Amino acid sequence: MKKIIALVLAAMMVLGVFAGCSSEETKTTEPKATTPATTEGTEPAGTEDTTPATTEGTEPAGTDPVEGTISADDIADEMTSEDGKYQVAFITDVGQLKDQSFNQGTYDGVKLYAHANNKSYKYYQPANGDAATDEDRIAAMKLACENGAEVVVAAGFMQEGALKAAAEAYPDVNFIFIDGYPIGFDNVAGIAFQEEQAGYLAGYAAVKEGYTKLGFTGGGGGTNPACQRYGYGFVQGVNDAAAEMGVTAEVNYSWLHGASFSASPELQTMATGWYQTGTEIIFACGGSMFTSVDAAASAEECKVVGVDVDQSYQSANVVTSAMKGLADATAWAIAKHYEGAFSEIGGTATSLGAKDNAVGLPTATWSLENWSVEEYETLFAAIVAGEVEISAELVEFPESTDNVTVTPVK
Repeated sequence: MKKIIALVLAAMMVLGVFAGCSSEETKTTEPKATTPATTEGTEPAGTEDTTPATTEGTEPAGTDPVEGTISADDIADEMTSEDGKYQVAFITDVGQLKDQSFNQGTYDGVKLYAHANNKSYKYYQPANGDAATDEDRIAAMKLACENGAEVVVAAGFMQEGALKAAAEAYPDVNFIFIDGYPIGFDNVAGIAFQEEQAGYLAGYAAVKEGYTKLGFTGGGGGTNPACQRYGYGFVQGVNDAAAEMGVTAEVNYSWLHGASFSASPELQTMATGWYQTGTEIIFACGGSMFTSVDAAASAEECKVVGVDVDQSYQSANVVTSAMKGLADATAWAIAKHYEGAFSEIGGTATSLGAKDNAVGLPTATWSLENWSVEEYETLFAAIVAGEVEISAELVEFPESTDNVTVTPVK
């Protein structure tokens, strides 16, 4: 397995494409997004039929890391360009750059591609932090373009309004909209993930491990498509595993205290209350929200499911993480620009899932005792083959079933 991936990476380096490895800070083994297909359409990826074309020959996401490859954490977050221009720009989502989740995972892809291909790079955090407006984001994108950006990576669905303005103002610059969708400009590539599959695998794994009292706390206030897919997939995985085992499960489900994706005393208090009343494990789905849930888990000696990247390196409380290949997908999309092939993804919806090896659980840090890597790989293969149906419906609160009772916490 390691030899195969090493050979693939070597070939990609020759072509100027570098698929990202994790930062040492998070030690994330990002899933390989192998030449994903684009799907025509104008709707946000994940709202309709988002099944990408099959990419054959892939391994389950989160498999062993490649030995000898550089870590994103070995590459400086900030660099000084000799000519004062920065070719590849990154515009952060809400929260901090080093959130050990969505922002950091995406920027890892920027750094890894730029480092491997001798490109200058810079990140821009819109003014006003979590309260940033479209005007703040537009200002950041304008600064990036005026500073020489040839391609701009923008993270998060909240970037849509600013991207429309920037794409029109700078038609010669290509923009990559991570967790995004087509917005009517050929110089904007919307890259989304099938988070419902990653959430499903995490929920299934948690129940197989023996947890039947679970929680989900999501970011974006219930309006973030990625978090909605994660949450709904999580409950579906809980349901299916419970049905197979002949048990019933309970899920507390909330969008409270997550609008800004940030840690907060209120979120920690809610998570503590859940743990104290029987919840055994909580899926913390929203960037720095993890910090509050993990603090509550530590105090109550309970467990956490991580999100976006392998968060087991942040805490011993993490049982598994619902991952998506942020670094790989970002590097792949940047490479399209420099290969002169951006038209293949610009103006279209790219939706990456299990078939693209772009979602999954981390196996390199596997700690589950009652469900094996081999069993996981069997389920992963069944998802790839279409034998397991997982809905990507954008629901605020999933409905209860015979096997799982969902309690909305509003």
